[in-house]
Amino acid sequence: MGPQDQPDYLNAVVRFQTDLAALALLGVLQDIETHHGRVRTGERWGPRTLDLDLLLYGEQIIDTPSLTVPHPGIADRSFVLLPLAELTPDLTIPALGALSDLVSQCQQFDIRRLNSSL
Repeated sequence: MGPQDQPDYLNAVVRFQTDLAALALLGVLQDIETHHGRVRTGERWGPRTLDLDLLLYGEQIIDTPSLTVPHPGIADRSFVLLPLAELTPDLTIPALGALSDLVSQCQQFDIRRLNSSL
């Protein structure tokens, strides 16, 4: 997605529980990005040191000026859908449907799974 003249990068998906409200969680994620050197210039898909997206928040649909959940690009991003399917293959994404259907319909670009010892 976005400009092709950037170095390769690593994508990952994590699932966790939190007591934070969605907007508070977004604030924490953005603080982590800033702590790791991210500077928000307004350039879409520009180079960055770290990019943390809030993809889903339980079964909620959120549409505010600062947060949209499910993430607006989730259905088109195989680099999100494939690792998400490894974590939760039977997931249904609010307003979009079964994750397995989204995976089967998504164009799968040059994505390689990295094996780890974790």
